[in-house]
Amino acid sequence: MPLHFRWFRFDELSTRDFYEIVKARESVFVVEQQCAYQEVDELDPLAWHLLATVDGKLAAYIRLVGPGDKFAEPSIGRVMTLNAFRGHQYGRALMSEAIRFTEQTYPSLGIKIGAQIYLIAFYESFGFKAVSESYDEDGILHVDMLKPAVGV
Repeated sequence: MPLHFRWFRFDELSTRDFYEIVKARESVFVVEQQCAYQEVDELDPLAWHLLATVDGKLAAYIRLVGPGDKFAEPSIGRVMTLNAFRGHQYGRALMSEAIRFTEQTYPSLGIKIGAQIYLIAFYESFGFKAVSESYDEDGILHVDMLKPAVGV
């Protein structure tokens, strides 16, 4: 089934959409990954939010933080596909859409992410390269990765 993408600024999200986002993010990042941390944070109101739905149900999600809010570059984060929708390459489609939108919205800046170590090869397949040593973030090993600006 095809994914339907919708981008929102925080203030454009309906209460129901934000509830579904928070519920999904907590399900994946807090419960599945057994990681107790403050999932909703001060970056949510500053971010773009990409909801990917299948038949009207939230299947996958990404948050895009603008340049200067987390890193000097724009940053894609909170990348997730809900368990019921895994195995259909939705994560790849989601990431492709996020990169397309980010490069269009913030041209010539590149994209920086904080990637969980086990996903390095996934992000490398999109042109990201590790730019830091591994570090512990909330009990999970991460590495910063950078995708150079298009044409640079």
